[in-house]
Amino acid sequence: MEEKQFYQNIQKALENLPENFSILEERIEIEVQMKYFEFSKTIRGRDTSEECFENREQLFDAGIDIDRKKEILSAIATVDDVKAYRTIEAFVKENEGELKQWSVLAMQESRMLIQSSLLDEQQVFISTGLGGKGKKLRYYVVFINNIQHKILNNTQQKLLRDELIYELKGSNGEFESMDYMEGFSTALVMLPIQTEIKKVFQNVVDECNQYGNFLEDDMIVTNVKVMSRGEIIQLLHQNRNPNFDELEEE
Repeated sequence: MEEKQFYQNIQKALENLPENFSILEERIEIEVQMKYFEFSKTIRGRDTSEECFENREQLFDAGIDIDRKKEILSAIATVDDVKAYRTIEAFVKENEGELKQWSVLAMQESRMLIQSSLLDEQQVFISTGLGGKGKKLRYYVVFINNIQHKILNNTQQKLLRDELIYELKGSNGEFESMDYMEGFSTALVMLPIQTEIKKVFQNVVDECNQYGNFLEDDMIVTNVKVMSRGEIIQLLHQNRNPNFDELEEE
């Protein structure tokens, strides 16, 4: 499945990871992140950081439009001044939605700039759609049932949950949540960034299948977003999984 390439790409990206890196903890849509970084490139080209820094109080003016606020956030995130960081930090606390996500990215960029300056050392910033905590990334995992039209029974559910928690504990990971539905089970977990994620989840499947062979070897793992039932089924169809040819997306 395409997940094999995902695992390979993750491991390759981590090979030369320096000791000093920061993980974006918040869950921020990948589309918003892409817009932010593209917009930031444009802002840097305009060289408006000084002007925006002088007018940073406009962020808290209800009469200022969203695009101007985005410009100020992106611009002052490049200013090596604690006042810039504190301004963005205060703005984050007062907003919701896409503008808050935008300001969180700006705050992270500002923090990294200040840290690099203080430590005289380049910092690495890692961001994913699902975020993380400390040195751990959050993953969304889909364990696929061997029987298409059934939810795992209570015994199987407990076994899957217990085996997952056991494997996570052995890898210094964290269990967050788990859901069971017709055709598959999903989980949110966190694992240290340099963990061999394929090995962790494959161990879970292998251990569970000693007691009834109720899970497929293939699985879905992503750190981009929590997938809907329809998205999961569509992905399984794309990978030509015969067990899910007739499963409804709902």
